[in-house]
Amino acid sequence: MQRWNQRSRSGGEALQTLVDGLAEELGRSVVLDDPLVRMVCTSRHFGDEDRVRVRTLLQGIADDEAIRYVLSQGVAQWTRPGVLPGRDDLGLQPRYCVPVRERGHMLGILMVVAAGEPLTAAETAAIDRVARAVAIEMYAEQLASDDDEEQIRRLVNQLVGSDSARRCAAHQRLLDDGLLPAGPHVVVTSVAVSDQRGPSGQIAVALRGALEPFRQTRTARGLAAVEQDRAVLVQVFEREPAAEDLEQQCRAVVRSLRTFLGPEPAAVVGVGGRRTALADAWISHDQARVAARAARRLPRLEGIADWERLGEYAVFLQLPDSALNASLLPVPLRRLLDGGGNARLEETLRCFLENAGSVPKTAEALEVHRTSLYYRLRQIQEITGLDLDDGAHRLVLHMGLRLRDLLEAGPEAAPKPPVATER
Repeated sequence: MQRWNQRSRSGGEALQTLVDGLAEELGRSVVLDDPLVRMVCTSRHFGDEDRVRVRTLLQGIADDEAIRYVLSQGVAQWTRPGVLPGRDDLGLQPRYCVPVRERGHMLGILMVVAAGEPLTAAETAAIDRVARAVAIEMYAEQLASDDDEEQIRRLVNQLVGSDSARRCAAHQRLLDDGLLPAGPHVVVTSVAVSDQRGPSGQIAVALRGALEPFRQTRTARGLAAVEQDRAVLVQVFEREPAAEDLEQQCRAVVRSLRTFLGPEPAAVVGVGGRRTALADAWISHDQARVAARAARRLPRLEGIADWERLGEYAVFLQLPDSALNASLLPVPLRRLLDGGGNARLEETLRCFLENAGSVPKTAEALEVHRTSLYYRLRQIQEITGLDLDDGAHRLVLHMGLRLRDLLEAGPEAAPKPPVATER
């Protein structure tokens, strides 16, 4: 890994030299982005800078809206140079864009600010010449990076896999190479993307980009294994992460995926339980997969689920889809649900159980008189044949209602977009 870091630094210096030389030759601002429109290197200004360029330099990355606009124009799929139209509302001037490709690999986008005088034939020829040199440098880096990425992918998959011998070997290799520490707080996150129509490999590139910020944070180190449409992130935290912090991390991942892929793909994220040793990452991984399944089946979770917040759903969702059917509903509850016009009784029962069988709290929540509530509860007992004063009977009904929620959602329910939060 140290050798890769040295290669990356030397390659970065070569790219910067090429970009600076082109900018000086043209007298225009130049930037080299990766396929996700994240800045790799940039030249100095030539008086043609716009708001997007200034913000990118200050923040180190373009705003999500600017990235979405560029990607929506299909620039990452261009096979030949073209002009990206400006957007006054974004503060973006037109850019002459050259897709940097080598042997079928999309490596980046070379952009030249094209405000003012049109580019001459000599200038476009110079840009093309530099783009070819950039492609050679970036391809060499890509090959080295792919080797390291494949090694990490294999180790992470073995670490969380079902083969105990391979788990032990991968665990020891990760520790020996200093790629991850042994503990003390280990969390595995599972991410999956579906319903995406686009070029082959686009989802994998987006997954890498979305998870990249969480491989090294102030409080954690992580590694990601990315497949075609899914990924596993293993993180080791210095202190136990709060559930709210992990939720914000998941929201950031989903937000990035929607930026890179557009609003259409259904992205789900599942967080596994907290473990105290890297050797137990496989347990957290199994739990993360169950949580991701919950995120897909229950739209109210907005595409994000945490194993430690699933409650009884964690039990149900370990059953295969073939077993999750109406036959699991308790017969007494089915009698209540199948009775015509019992929606009010179902609501009453649900509220009563959610309030731990408290009549005062239930009456207040339903805004009904206690006499009316008692009448409804007697009706429920008569229909179901169960005693609501019996804890075991209440458990049967409560678990049955939870199971019904899963069945109503269906196995492939599309997650709702996460609620917007301030960044």
